[in-house]
Amino acid sequence: MADPTGFLRHRRELPARRPVDVRIQDWREVYEQFPAPALTSQAARCMDCGIPFCHNGCPLGNLIPEWNDLARRDEWSDAIDRLHATNNFPEFTGRLCPAPCEAACVLGIADDPVTIKQIEVTIIDRAIADQGLVPVPPSARSGKKVAVVGSGPAGLAAAQQLTRAGHDVTVYERADRIGGLLRYGIPEFKMEKAVLNRRLAQMEAEGTRFVASCNVGVDISADELRATYDAVVLAGGSTVGRDLPVPGRELSGVHFAMDYLPLANKVQEGDLAEPPITAAGKRVVVIGGGDTGADCLGTAHRQGAVSVHQLEIMPRPPESRPTSAPWPTYPMLYRVTSAHEEGGERVYAVSTECFLGDDEGRLRALRMYEVEMVGGKFQKVEGTETELPCELVLLAMGFVGPERAGLLDGLGVELDARGNVARDAGWQTSVPGVFVAGDMGRGQSLIVWAIAEGRSAAAAADRYLAGTTDLPDPITPTRR
Repeated sequence: MADPTGFLRHRRELPARRPVDVRIQDWREVYEQFPAPALTSQAARCMDCGIPFCHNGCPLGNLIPEWNDLARRDEWSDAIDRLHATNNFPEFTGRLCPAPCEAACVLGIADDPVTIKQIEVTIIDRAIADQGLVPVPPSARSGKKVAVVGSGPAGLAAAQQLTRAGHDVTVYERADRIGGLLRYGIPEFKMEKAVLNRRLAQMEAEGTRFVASCNVGVDISADELRATYDAVVLAGGSTVGRDLPVPGRELSGVHFAMDYLPLANKVQEGDLAEPPITAAGKRVVVIGGGDTGADCLGTAHRQGAVSVHQLEIMPRPPESRPTSAPWPTYPMLYRVTSAHEEGGERVYAVSTECFLGDDEGRLRALRMYEVEMVGGKFQKVEGTETELPCELVLLAMGFVGPERAGLLDGLGVELDARGNVARDAGWQTSVPGVFVAGDMGRGQSLIVWAIAEGRSAAAAADRYLAGTTDLPDPITPTRR
């Protein structure tokens, strides 16, 4: 059983971040090593609740109290087995997930929640240090061929599950390297790409085939894809960025965040000496207060921005859980990420009216004004207009859906009311044998949902191919 008094004897503790003036000079991950005794103490805080609501917070169905207690008892081999039973990539989620499990922790009702995310990443990092990522090849081959389109977390999860089920799986990626947003959307300081590369090496050793620089629907037609493969899993993500169609949008210096972030990662990969879009020596404005905006913020700091402002149309969130988001829901709180700690100014309850340029069509400023919510809609507060000088604006306001031209139009799959790929309760699209997982079907969401949906779609595809499946399905029983 769990330590019955651990939560009384130990306070919540997390690893320290490297000093700001040091870490902004490089692109390494920001956290220092967490001492093993401290991690054991943190694991002891888990109460092994009769009803572990952390399960409710995690769509993967992670066996959190089990591997917490195994970590407490230094039984690391069993801990990673428990962790891998429900999560293909804990080294990704342990670094990138916002931890809705912690928001649902029972201890969090009256105290600081258990450091579930830190325990998770420590278990996998320790397992890799001890034995590496041991391939788990299938015991038999089915003779069936599956194409997975998209190599982000949903596509990789589906591919690994289907490969281990015995199918011949090929993952297609239109970028020049495998990994999707994990490769080119996540900055190096949040997850070094060596973490991704070693998992891809394991998958290749298991038999998964990767094809990069291939735009399915263009380089390979939809008809050819269906004729070649017995099943297809669409996992291309929600990649169409939300635009800001205000006067001056065409000025040089206004870019989507996802036109900016990949270039910084390409520099770290050694492909570019300098990024074509850079914050160096510029006053930068990031429009959007979410994770993508914070990624732009941290990247701009490392590139040498003169100043950075991050604008958000919503009012500043509260610092403690509001009554409108009771436990165990995930609350919208004022959080200070490592990027925010490094500098910049966050401006809330403002909207951009227009971008202003010089005589040569280059961005020089934006005009904004304060807003207030009236009758469920944002309204301008008259007399609050102001100009904010800037030479670079990054639009990080989220995504509106998958790209339709090419693959989706070629397949003829139906879309739902939100513009995402429609699917039934069994993860199948309107086209037989074509399944969808992750943001392409769900809409923009969290990495844990992407992995969970990839696992569920893999189970559905395996059942379609074999008539039955032994693959775990974390979501389908509760989707309806």
